[in-house]
Amino acid sequence: MGHPVAELLNASKRYGHVQALQDVSLTIDAGEVVAMLGPNGAGKTTSISLMLGIRKPTSGAAQLFGLNPRDLRARSRIGVMLQESGVPGMLTVEEIVDLFCSYYPAPLPVSEAIAMAGLQEKAKTLIKDLSGGQRQRLYLALAVCGNPDVLFLDEPTVGMDIEGRRRFLEEIGELAARGRTVILTTHYLEEADQLARRIIVIDRGRIIADATPAAIKGRVAGKRVTFSSAQPLSENQLAGLPLNSQDIADLRVRLLTNEPETVLRELFRRGVDIHDLEVSGADLEEAFVAMTQHGAVT
Repeated sequence: MGHPVAELLNASKRYGHVQALQDVSLTIDAGEVVAMLGPNGAGKTTSISLMLGIRKPTSGAAQLFGLNPRDLRARSRIGVMLQESGVPGMLTVEEIVDLFCSYYPAPLPVSEAIAMAGLQEKAKTLIKDLSGGQRQRLYLALAVCGNPDVLFLDEPTVGMDIEGRRRFLEEIGELAARGRTVILTTHYLEEADQLARRIIVIDRGRIIADATPAAIKGRVAGKRVTFSSAQPLSENQLAGLPLNSQDIADLRVRLLTNEPETVLRELFRRGVDIHDLEVSGADLEEAFVAMTQHGAVT
């Protein structure tokens, strides 16, 4: 077995009085697709910055391929897409990709990197004339052009429209299917669920969960019961039911419960007129909310 692709070893990071990361240890192996989830300011970007050697831990250590992250032998094997990757506006897409390819020992052909990011039609376009979504795709082309073993993507779909996000995620999924290691941070739970085999939840500088999407969903006890009612529900109609949470928007009702049969039996007994009934396992959104409610026991 070789070294893990990326490691944090009891890593902490302070910025003045702010403890951004607190004694975090994690190991990411070759071929893994890992999503780091967490609220803003939780420590996701800090974790990535330490693994990349952009920042140094206040205590503990970070390693890439068993080396110091700043070691050129490690850096030449990674591709990175950070939230704000400034590039000169007066170059064309083709020119900037060609320039970035020259930094790597065994890069992809320029046209292939551009095609992987879906920018073939924009190859001759000046960067300053790209839309926001096209610019994000360009950053992906720059991340993959060195033919890296590992891709680091920090909030890669921020600012994209729904269709842009969908296509972009398909491209990342294809890269992962080719055996690339992918480490991404995201706010979007459905993004993590779609791409990752492993989800690391960070909250207030600590890892609070590290498991498969299914296991993280399983951390929320119970089932989600969703239905429409013919009349708005009153508080009395839900009184005394074994509910973990309830959310009523107009005539659509969403309940979380460990005892869906009991709840439904009682609602029918109370004469609630139920349509479009669905009972399913809790989703990642609910798991995440349940885990990151401060003061909640997890």
